[in-house]
Amino acid sequence: MSNRPTAAELATAVREFLEAEILPTLDDQRLRFRTLVAMNALSIVERESPAPGEADWTMARRICAGDIRETDLAELKLEVAARLAIASPKFLGRYRSADETDR
Repeated sequence: MSNRPTAAELATAVREFLEAEILPTLDDQRLRFRTLVAMNALSIVERESPAPGEADWTMARRICAGDIRETDLAELKLEVAARLAIASPKFLGRYRSADETDR
């Protein structure tokens, strides 16, 4: 499973926006410095964000081929919950509530 955009891709997009659209308009040296610091922080996020794992691709290929294991659904639910905790924490509560009604 690959969730796009990745954290690295988001960081790149924001850093490039700051570099191309915001930084050239800044005359205030303090604000310019702080923007450069933010851009540097985003570069660190880009470098340190993990790429989608081979295990995700392996599971996806296996499921598409019809090889579905008993543990797959539980693993996928954990993965979705982990991603929601980062991307949309408010939605996570609704996701968990919906999951409980499915049982």
